[in-house]
Amino acid sequence: MATAEECREAFVKLTDRLSELDPKDRDAFFSGRSFSCHVSDLNITFVTRFGADGADSVRAAAPGEPPADVRLTAASPVVLELADDVGAFPRAWLTGRVKVQASMRDLLRLRKLL
Repeated sequence: MATAEECREAFVKLTDRLSELDPKDRDAFFSGRSFSCHVSDLNITFVTRFGADGADSVRAAAPGEPPADVRLTAASPVVLELADDVGAFPRAWLTGRVKVQASMRDLLRLRKLL
């Protein structure tokens, strides 16, 4: 099991990948959208929001905070794997090791990037 800090850093790596997109594409796809990663075995959720300059800093969600627009849920080892291996996301999603909750619009946009 990974620590909460290791998972926060992994989520930072994941959002950094999206921040590295061409600014026009990033703004068209994600500007104003919030993202979260719930680490199921640690029962902690990390959140960020994308703006014109990329992602805000990643922080732990406050109790009672509204859900993010795009929500990932995975166990800590899977979160670390997703951050370290770009190709891990589709495999983890198809095998049910990571769950994604988002609008159909957001899911289609994410699919184009993976």
